[in-house]
Amino acid sequence: MSATFLGMPGNFPENSEKAVQNSQLRFNLRKATHTIRGKRASVVGELPDWQELRAAGKAIKDHTLRNLDRYLLQLEAAVTTAGGTVHWARDAAEANRIVTELVKATGEHEVVKVKSMATQEIGLNEALAEHGISAYETDLAELIVQLGDDFPSHILVPAIHRNRSEIREIFLDKMPGVSADLTDDPPALTEAARLHLRERFLRSKVAISGANFMVAESGTLVVLESEGNGRMCLSLPETLISVVGIEKLLPSWRDLEVFLQLLPRSSTGERMNPYTSMWTGAVEGQDFHLVLLDNGRTDVLADEVGRQALRCIRCSACLNVCPVYERAGGHAYGSVYPGPIGAILTPQLRGMTSELDASLPYASSLCGACYEVCPVAIDIPEVLVDLRAKAPHGAAEKAGMKVAGWVLDDHERLAKAQRAASRLRKVVPRRLPGPLSAWTDTRDVPEIPEEPFRDWWQRTGGGAGEEAE
Repeated sequence: MSATFLGMPGNFPENSEKAVQNSQLRFNLRKATHTIRGKRASVVGELPDWQELRAAGKAIKDHTLRNLDRYLLQLEAAVTTAGGTVHWARDAAEANRIVTELVKATGEHEVVKVKSMATQEIGLNEALAEHGISAYETDLAELIVQLGDDFPSHILVPAIHRNRSEIREIFLDKMPGVSADLTDDPPALTEAARLHLRERFLRSKVAISGANFMVAESGTLVVLESEGNGRMCLSLPETLISVVGIEKLLPSWRDLEVFLQLLPRSSTGERMNPYTSMWTGAVEGQDFHLVLLDNGRTDVLADEVGRQALRCIRCSACLNVCPVYERAGGHAYGSVYPGPIGAILTPQLRGMTSELDASLPYASSLCGACYEVCPVAIDIPEVLVDLRAKAPHGAAEKAGMKVAGWVLDDHERLAKAQRAASRLRKVVPRRLPGPLSAWTDTRDVPEIPEEPFRDWWQRTGGGAGEEAE
């Protein structure tokens, strides 16, 4: 994403406040997420072995991550044998430099793109623009976001926060050659986008893509999409550059079969995607380059709890069931990865160095719905709790926890503190003052009992004394 998006001020609660107050946005989000959620539940319910498929997906991903070095080298050898060129990128800057140099070498000044979260993650469009290269999105939702000078807010439906009337206004304002009598009827909007994009496809000689999966044994890349724009983008240009996170790897074609069942059902609520494109190396005279992106992934892999986030296949099922995402929207997360998966993946990739990233692990009610629908069984609540423990804390909070630890570590000190609290119970406010006020903005201080439990227990003999009285 652009520096502006990654540098959103404040933290998640502050960023989500406007979304919570926007009733139209909340309506758009609720309608879209509930529709997708219902479709998913229907097609998943058709499979009696869904839980077995889910377990298989988890096992395959875990095995691949444990042996990632070996499978990446196997992939490199297979792609190279098939006529492609493999590049390794340690971070966003290196990936952007590699892609920019490859485009410059063609002499072209514009590229078309298949929807790719990896390129959004590294801010590739902005990096190319700095060198006079225009990047045009071809996925319809991504096109809407780009024309609207906006940011994606959902993994599957990046323009989920826009309604069709808003999309019509964007097309009229930003899309050349659109008829002034364009309506907000979905077929009319789709046709306008089709005519606009066809010119790009026929003219552009360089394309940039991501990939849903990479098959190590053959060097094959796989893209699943619903519109067909991606297939044109992959096949028409003379040069194809794919930027793919190293975690997208699968060992074999046999493994791919599992995910071609898991992903469509979990994402679009379909039995299979309308378009599944696969290519191996340089095909039909096309020059092919594969950029393998790390950008923090090996750091995530080193974390015993957090590494399960790398299983993610970007289906968005967790977003569609999350009560927090439904109300806050995607922009509040300040990342190309919103929702529950973004709350655990983004802080790990970026290192929780900013106030925003440190707040993301708290952007959850820990209800567990995200874990229940995840097709690769990522225990998102477990990772959230682990990240909360690792998040940087202020001096006052650290001092308070240190004092609490000192008191709770000794039963005599705890008993004295409880008796003191009971004596002062009438003067303790229900809303705390100063720096502590943030804690009571959303909750009351619990009422302090007249007598500590341990004193009551000793006085009554575990309640027997009161019964006798």
